Amino acid sequence: MSYTASYRKFRPQTFDDVKGQDTVVRTLRNQIKTERIGHAYLFCGVRGTGKTSVAKIFARAINCEHPVEGSPCGECEMCRQIAAGSVMNVVEIDAASNNSVDNIRQITDEVAYSPTQGRYKVYIIDEVHMLSASAFNALLKTLEEPPSYVVFILATTEAHKVLPTIHSRCQRYDFRRISVEEITARMTEMTQADGIESEPEALRYIARAADGAMRDAWSLLDRCLAFAFGEKLTYDRVIDILGTVDTETFTGLLEKVIDNDVMGAVNMIGDAVTEGKELTQFVIDFTWFLRNLLLVKSANPTAEVLNISNEALESLKKTAERIDQNAIMRYIRIFSDLSGQMKYSTQKRILLEVAVIKLCRPQMETNVDSVLDSVRALEKQLENGVVARVAPVEGGQPARTESVASKPKAPAVTEEIKKIVQNRASLQDALPQPLKTYVAACKMSAEKENELLLVTADQLGYEYISRDTSKAELLREFEDYLGKSITIDVRYLDPNEYFEDHYVNFDRMFGGMSVETVD
Repeated sequence: MSYTASYRKFRPQTFDDVKGQDTVVRTLRNQIKTERIGHAYLFCGVRGTGKTSVAKIFARAINCEHPVEGSPCGECEMCRQIAAGSVMNVVEIDAASNNSVDNIRQITDEVAYSPTQGRYKVYIIDEVHMLSASAFNALLKTLEEPPSYVVFILATTEAHKVLPTIHSRCQRYDFRRISVEEITARMTEMTQADGIESEPEALRYIARAADGAMRDAWSLLDRCLAFAFGEKLTYDRVIDILGTVDTETFTGLLEKVIDNDVMGAVNMIGDAVTEGKELTQFVIDFTWFLRNLLLVKSANPTAEVLNISNEALESLKKTAERIDQNAIMRYIRIFSDLSGQMKYSTQKRILLEVAVIKLCRPQMETNVDSVLDSVRALEKQLENGVVARVAPVEGGQPARTESVASKPKAPAVTEEIKKIVQNRASLQDALPQPLKTYVAACKMSAEKENELLLVTADQLGYEYISRDTSKAELLREFEDYLGKSITIDVRYLDPNEYFEDHYVNFDRMFGGMSVETVD
């Protein structure tokens, strides 16, 4: 006997076999039981969720001689003939290859003739959004007022491409993605019936890789069974055949990122390429790994909620102790952006390597979460007694990067602090964003011995510079430049409020003047 693909072998034959579409199934069964059959239906949803299967079951059910609770009995003559495809009353059309106006006119001519067998003549038009505009228009009148014995079932994966005039003439049913649990349960049921031995974790991983499509799950299962022919289907074998990456690899990659080990992280990507891993799937799976890590960091989810094993959950908890929640969110943002870019790129490896380098080097980006990640990295270096800095020179470009051991510095005097004011341009250039922008908007002065005063009329800038992390960044930059210790005082001056009482121009007030008189 010839081989039959699993998605055909296990195609639902009754409404009871349909998984994950309870609302749609219940509504259709009620219509059959009460004999309130509509004349046109529009089935919408992503691929592999059962649209065509439900349409065929519905076609058999409304022609069944003895329906059982709104479902076809499967035993009467009509059920057997429709299932065998030997009845002309049920016509299935692929709109992708029959999308011209002539194809639709052929249908409109045929509906004039009543069915020779059964009660209804059913037209199932798959991928209806592929019809041309003229074909849609040719269908409109017949779709609106068909003979009482004709039922149209239109199926589409892109409902937004179907004309509104078609929408208004149909009962619309949206097919949702099938959950991982429902796909796993269905595959477990069928593999056990066929005597196939498999690990629950293996079937669950296939279900998650199917992304809500039952048909995709069967196709992936066929691949895995062919690979492990005659042997038990294990989680490791599924990982090998699908070209995906296990949790241990992602944990190792994240450890390299946390340690800022750029070459180690890039080498791990090279290993994945050598092993034949599909990089687009690599990015998707790593994003899911980070999502699970964020949930572990933010809440206390169970292994079932995350669709992972208990061992993997324990590993995630250990990794979560080493990383900040905001850093995980930045990683997810970078990889979510990368996922969209990978679909259209011919240099996927380079894009992935650049993204990983961004994770290791947050200073490459200028958005707020990257700045905060940079600050956290600097704070970690300070805890270890060493900080990497770029030392500016007077009137020139920043000098080379060097490591400076933390040691006590003598307090600076007013004349030394004035050097900071005089060379603020080069010092500001070395600051990360958005601190650089906020400091540039400040008026700067030597308030008194050992103290630098920053005055700003920007409320947001005042709040940002006043943060402990921002002050620490400024102190590191200015003290390294002077070689002396200083203190920083940040003040906010509301220009509107001040002008009403004193009529003083803000810029003129601080232009080249000391601000000692400002209270």
